[in-house]
Amino acid sequence: MQRALLDELTAALEAGRPVVWASRPSTGEEAVLRPLDLREGEVESTRGPDAWPLDEARRALLEDRSFAVEGPAGEVFLRAYNPPVRVVVVGAVHAAQPLVRMVRTIGYRPVVVDPRTAFATAERFPATRVVTTWPAEALEMLAPDHRTAVVTLTHDPKLDDPALIAALTTPAFYVGALGSSRTHRRRVERLGNEGLSQEALARIHAPVGLDIGARTPEEIAVAILAQIVERLRRSSS
Repeated sequence: MQRALLDELTAALEAGRPVVWASRPSTGEEAVLRPLDLREGEVESTRGPDAWPLDEARRALLEDRSFAVEGPAGEVFLRAYNPPVRVVVVGAVHAAQPLVRMVRTIGYRPVVVDPRTAFATAERFPATRVVTTWPAEALEMLAPDHRTAVVTLTHDPKLDDPALIAALTTPAFYVGALGSSRTHRRRVERLGNEGLSQEALARIHAPVGLDIGARTPEEIAVAILAQIVERLRRSSS
């Protein structure tokens, strides 16, 4: 790889930006692509006999895998470089503690959001980024992307609802909310009155987590993380 491209790739990885390294074995050409920075129309406009396959590069990032494709100028190998998955946990409650530990164990990056500083502390969530602003502001700052899951756990509409509204305007691959089916029906009614579409509301996984009969905070954390992994992997398979 050329030094300039290596520097570009390294800078992107350090900044947590998703990129694709592309190469044409027949000619030795190489490039670092950022297809997620482009709109669909912009991707289409870059087509040509020697153009890099940006639509396939976009698919490589969204599916988190690398592969070769055939193009007009020959075979192109695409290697996806995605940042680690982030799991934004809204609510520094009991279930959040084992969830954060498990998230970190499998190599994902947890972020805890809760303006209640008595709960959102470094002592309760060691080695974890803790954001103590209100959820809507925190989500705007964190800017969830296609590698971000958002989970609300507070049971408090003043905290959960703004977080869900903010999350549903982003490409977050998973949005989940703790609460019973009855609680979620009331939640859906409130959010619908706030202008969210049925399509957006259908993105919410609620009651959150796989239905494994979880009862304890640790079991609830297992169910939530399992559903996040399922959504991440099976939706791109």
